[in-house]
This record gives sequence, structure tokens and C-alpha cells, in this order.
Amino acid sequence: MRTAVITGGGSGIGRAIALRQAKAGDHVAVLERELVTGAETVTLIQAAGGSAEAISCDVSDFDSTTAAFAQLERVDLLINNAGVAHVGNVEKTSPEDFERLFSVNVRGVYHCLHAAIPKMRSQGGGVVLNMASIASKIGIRDRFAYSMTKGAVFSMTLSVARDYVGENIRCNCLCPARVHTPFVDGFIERNYPPAERQQVFETLSAYQPIGRMGWPEEIAALAHFLLSDEAAFITGAAYDIDGGVTQLR
Repeated sequence: MRTAVITGGGSGIGRAIALRQAKAGDHVAVLERELVTGAETVTLIQAAGGSAEAISCDVSDFDSTTAAFAQLERVDLLINNAGVAHVGNVEKTSPEDFERLFSVNVRGVYHCLHAAIPKMRSQGGGVVLNMASIASKIGIRDRFAYSMTKGAVFSMTLSVARDYVGENIRCNCLCPARVHTPFVDGFIERNYPPAERQQVFETLSAYQPIGRMGWPEEIAALAHFLLSDEAAFITGAAYDIDGGVTQLR
């Protein structure tokens, strides 16, 4: 049984990937700063007959991440999904905002790679899947800090793929457009009065030429393929899953 390690697996895309990999027969280790949500994902997996555990981990902290990976005997699959967002151009991005996003979205990915790659090498291989974004490829209004971090994730993907291609370690990334998760609903509720929320939701959906946001399960389906042996010839790739944003807008 492979062990799939998923950061931020307590909700949204991370939970969808966790459920999909457990269904495929993997043991899933959910790494979450909010252990309650991680435990909820584990409960869902176990209720469906799968194998899973939740491990407390703040990916922005090196010691916390190192301690979390020390609890794992194997790391066959690493899904770097944990991340935070920010809205604002460079003038509206404070040093605190910039550091917060860098700490989780960039340093957090580094911490997990630093801990996981040696395990994969000792095991004879593995697969890494990083969560990038269309923001790593195209300019998006008011996403200065977020785009910076996702560009870094894209670059780290290429570096790991190049450095370990001869050691049976594959590394790819996903580049989603907007996906309908609890984060999106929470953002709308926090920032808009009830009378405007439906219109905002429709505007956010219409940004994708296909006319809607993605679903976490759709991201999980592509992730499942890239993590599988069927994708054994794919490494160093960045897969758009964006409803046409990158090519059609």
C-alpha cells in the first residue's frame, strides 16, 4: 500500500484529493495545522473503508514539518496542497501580507520537499504533485503576492523534476483557475452584503470561459492520474485545469 501525504487535506481541494487517493487504495496521511478538519477527512475516509491518519503540521514551520514527516514510515506520494490567498496589487500588499504568503505557499512547499525527497530516494522513488495556479503563468489583477508564490511553486516543480529524474522521482504541478471551495464561499460572505453575494458568485464563475468554477473533485481526478503509474512518462509538467482561462480569455 502506498502512502499519500497531503498537506491542507482537511478541506476543499485537499480533502477531495485525499478521498480520491484513499478510494484508489492508498494510505492517506493528512497534514493539517487545523487538526480538527484533518480528523474530519480521516473520518470520511475510514467510513468508506479506507486507511488514513491525521498529523498536526504547520508547513510554514521547519521544525513542525520535520516532526510530522518523522512520523511517517514511507512517503510514496507527496501532494503539496496547503496554501493561503491574498487580494491586492503591490501597493496594497503589506510586508506582513507578503511574508504570510511566502511562509506558507513557498517556504511550506520547500519544507515538505526537503523532508520527503530523502525518504523517496531511500525507497527507490516517488511522485510529487505541487498545487500551482494559472497565476503562475498569466497576469491576474490584484494577485501580486499570490502570483509570486505560485510562480515559485512552478519553478520548484521544474527544479525537482530535473534534479531527480534519474532517481525514479517524478514531479509535476497543477494550475487551476478558480475552484468552488468553502474558501470562495467564505470570501464572498466576509466581503459582500447578502444582497450582492449571488451576483459576485456569478461574476467569479463567469471569469472562466467555460462559464463556471471548477469542482474540487475535478482537480482530484487529474491529480489521481498524475500520481498514478499511468502517468509514468510525465514529469516536469504544469497542467492547466482552468475552464479555458489560460488559452481562451
